[in-house]
This record gives sequence, structure tokens and C-alpha cells, in this order.
Amino acid sequence: MALLTGWAAFLVTVATIGCIYGLLTLGLNVHYGYTGLLNFGHVAFFAAGAYASAIVTMPPPSQVTNASYQIWFNLPMPYAFPVSLAAAAVVGGALAFLIGLTSVRLGTHYLAIATFALAGVFSDVLVNEAWLTNGSFGMNNVPKPGRAMLSADVWQLSYLIFAAGSMLAVYLLLERLMGAPFGRLLKGVRESEAAAKTLGKDTNVVKLKSFVIGGMIAGFAGGVYAHYLGSVVTAQFVPAVTFTVYAAMLLGGAASNTGAVVGAFTVVAFQESTRFITTVYNWIQSTLPDALSGVLPALFGPLPNNPSFIPSMRFVVIGVLFVLVIRYRPEGLFGDPSEIQALGEED
Repeated sequence: MALLTGWAAFLVTVATIGCIYGLLTLGLNVHYGYTGLLNFGHVAFFAAGAYASAIVTMPPPSQVTNASYQIWFNLPMPYAFPVSLAAAAVVGGALAFLIGLTSVRLGTHYLAIATFALAGVFSDVLVNEAWLTNGSFGMNNVPKPGRAMLSADVWQLSYLIFAAGSMLAVYLLLERLMGAPFGRLLKGVRESEAAAKTLGKDTNVVKLKSFVIGGMIAGFAGGVYAHYLGSVVTAQFVPAVTFTVYAAMLLGGAASNTGAVVGAFTVVAFQESTRFITTVYNWIQSTLPDALSGVLPALFGPLPNNPSFIPSMRFVVIGVLFVLVIRYRPEGLFGDPSEIQALGEED
């Protein structure tokens, strides 16, 4: 008998995606919340980790339809799962190091433009280097750890527990790190880079370390994501992912790890709830009296049945959340107003 049906299956899926986005938001919070680095290329680290984790465990291309990649390691699962996640974190951190070397010296707005452009270049590399990434077809046979030994429902629940445990471990690690002198140094650089320099601190090195830590967390999130979906395709790693993570961080509160996690779950829940817009529309239409049955079609036309309607509504939902946060609680649900002032957002 199936354990997960209807709402239970939906909630488990949303919770798992929420944990993965929680990891992503924790990584971005190290960059922007604690160090003040305006990074608009966060999705590149996420993608790098996902592809690295996939390559470590992918079977030979002869066993995969439409496969043309030339590098694979085919390490056996589930024993290779920790290895693939470690590879994801290392590759995410290495990419962050390379991007950070060329961009952390830039000012806030220039850094945002540079990271956005570099993420775009990295996306083009993923599409064009088919020998490594299988191009636009992506890698569609990424092994799911333990799936062969467990039923579908048990595997879903087990993976949720793993994702939640991973997010909790990263959360506790960051809480300890940010409460240590290194965390206070990050905030010091964020609040006054000139003052940190006068105290003899190499602020570029400090910002580079922050960049690498956040990149490693995003890369690790990519590995968890790849093995959850069982595929990695370039279309999954678009700039909208970065802006969704920013929405989660600002909603929860910058420089708050608790806020990052709560914000990620809130944004994912709102995003996924758009799936039910068509159901709600049809239910309202069925309950209206005959005299008013033409009101909804007159207002919305065929939009609820349009294939692009639901994806578009997800951007609308995020936009509404942004407006509500800025209007009523600019420091976020768990943020500190003094942190917003330190980030210079009060202007």
C-alpha cells in the first residue's frame, strides 16, 4: 500500500525542495548577509555542484539514451553518495574561488554585474561543452542513493530526512562559525572595509574566504538536488533561481541563518501553491450561480488553462512577497534592523 498519496506526497516534495533551497539560502546569506557581497551568480555554484555530483556517479553513455558525454566515473551507489556530495562542494567552492579572484575587489554594484555576467558565461559553457555535460540534453540517469533497496515512498521519506539533516548540520556549522571571531570579521568588513584595513586585515582575502564558503554550500546543495531529481539539465539553472534565493533570504532576514531557512521554506511553499490556482479557479466557477458564470471567464479569459500561466504566476508570487517585505518588514521575519543599516539598505 502506498504510504504517500495526495497531500502527503505533495508536502514531502515541497519539504525536500525547501531543504535544498534552505541550503542555497544559507550559502547566499554568508555572501550578502554577513559579508555584504552582492552576488548575482549564485546559481552557477549550484549548477557546478549538481553536474560534479552527477559526473562522479553517472553510468557509461552507452547505457543512457541521447548521451554523448565523455567523462564519467560510475562509482557504485549508495556508497559513492558521500564522495559525490564532497565533489559537489569542492567544485562549487573552486568555481567560487575562481570567480572571487577576479571580482571581490570590485565595489558592490560592479560585483553584482560581474557575478551575473560570469554566471551567464558558465551557463553557456554547460550548454556547449557536451563532452562534459551532455549539452542541452543534460544528464538524465543520475543515480538515486538507495533507491534500488527501497520502495518509492520510503525512499522519498528517507531522502527528506537526509536533506533536512544536511540543512540542519550546515545551519549549526554556520551558527558556530558566525559566532566565532571569523564571523565578526566578516561583519566588520561588511560594515567598514576601510576600518578593517586600518586594523591590518586583508579584506580581499576575507571576502574571498566568504565567497568560497558560500560557494561550497551552494555546490553541496546542487549535489543533493541532482540525486533527488535523478537528472541535471541546463534549463534548471537559470538566473531566476538566484533571484528566488534572494527573495527567500530577504523575506527571512539578511544575516540570520534562522531567517534564511524560514524564508526558503516560505518562498518554496508559495511557489508550489501556484499549482492549485487552476483547481481553485474551477472550484469557484462551479460554485457560482448561473447568472454569474461568465464573470470569471470575462476577467481571466483562458489564462488558467494556458501552459505558461502557472510558471508566470510563480514570478508574480515572488514579486508580491518582495513588495510586502519591503513595505511592512524591511528587515525580514527574523532580521535585525541594525543589520539592514549595516548593509546600507536604509538609504
